[in-house]
Amino acid sequence: MTARILVVDDVEANVRLLEAKLTIEYYDVLTCSDGATAVRLAADEKPDIILLDVMMPGMDGFETCRRIKADPASSHIPIVLVTALDGREDRIKGLEAGADDFVTKPIDDVVLFARVRSLTRLKMIMDELREREDASRRLGVATDGAGRLRGSGGRVLVVDDNDRQAARIAEELIREHRPAIETDAAAGLAASKTPIDLMIVNVAAAEFDGLRLIAQVRSAETTRHLPILAVVDPADRPRLVKALELGVNDILTKPVDPEELAARARTQVRRKRYTDFLREKLDYSLEMAVTDALTGLHNRRYMAGQLQAFVSRAGLGGEPVSVLVMDIDHFKAVNDGFGHDAGDEVLREFAVRLATNVRAVDLPCRLGGEEFVVVMPGTDMEDARRIAERIRRDVGSTPFRVMGGREHLTVTISIGVAACSGPGDTPEALLKRADEGVYEAKAAGRDRVIARVA
Repeated sequence: MTARILVVDDVEANVRLLEAKLTIEYYDVLTCSDGATAVRLAADEKPDIILLDVMMPGMDGFETCRRIKADPASSHIPIVLVTALDGREDRIKGLEAGADDFVTKPIDDVVLFARVRSLTRLKMIMDELREREDASRRLGVATDGAGRLRGSGGRVLVVDDNDRQAARIAEELIREHRPAIETDAAAGLAASKTPIDLMIVNVAAAEFDGLRLIAQVRSAETTRHLPILAVVDPADRPRLVKALELGVNDILTKPVDPEELAARARTQVRRKRYTDFLREKLDYSLEMAVTDALTGLHNRRYMAGQLQAFVSRAGLGGEPVSVLVMDIDHFKAVNDGFGHDAGDEVLREFAVRLATNVRAVDLPCRLGGEEFVVVMPGTDMEDARRIAERIRRDVGSTPFRVMGGREHLTVTISIGVAACSGPGDTPEALLKRADEGVYEAKAAGRDRVIARVA
């Protein structure tokens, strides 16, 4: 796994050393020597990871980190602070500035590359989600969720057989989050599948294998995106590195510092909220791409793709497929006499009545305006005609209540029915026959069903 990495350090020797190490591992490396240039490069070049020295003249690493994270163009880029300072206050200050991780000088190559790989995996996921979000916004189906992203607190699962340590962690978390404790791996694995925002695992637990638990969580489809914070002994380097290789999002070293725990947990919960938000927006965008916003029925695009597949199968000897094309009679008079809001109410109510009169396997769709289609797989002409009559009677039997119930409108529909005729039939020909049935029904006085054979 490769990545593009920006190295920021005012000491030339440090820059060249890091550049050489990263290049040997096939990373693409950019370099600069001051904070202002780093802020500009982060926005312009959009590297995958930034290795940022803390002690620089002028704008130090903390301020540089804050500015990069404050810019929407670069806020999603993981930042690793590189520092000779190993003090608690500096770690907390860096995390509060938005840093994603720390490495201390002299740099341990194994730990550095394990952290780079872990953050690269995260960046790849974030990039994909952001690209899809941008595409959704260009299509006009983006949604607003900023309020939810600003919320604080999350559901945190602590899996630790050390009762005293688990209690201290929960005691610190409860000030901002909703922690729960499990003392064995089986219960922790089960609890990880519930709606939680962060999992904290003691990888040095005596009663269970914390690394195996992490691997199980990462391998399950329902939990592979769950943020995991691993509690490790800093002297146990093999476990620390293995935890990162397995995909933990962050490391918390013993003895657990309360303020560092709070800062790292807050960062992971916020990131989980952001990725969840982007995934929800993606799901919403996909739904909107195939759904009519007014009625909630499928739209023309979805109908066309599905009908093509059904007709192709029917042409190869598969089950038959029929379509109903229907048009609301005198709909323009509703809009002209009662306004477009009343017209929209009629369309929504019609969609409800249509959907409740067809099978679960049928596809009721809105083509546009007052025109609707139902694609009916496994249905021959006679069955389709009978269902069309049922829909027509249900629509015309009960008036539509509009304008808050002040008006009751009698609505009728004209329906054309067609069935796939054989190997040479096409979706376009099938819809054209049904559409011709609609015109014939309207010419014959409306409020009727006309079936058209090939």
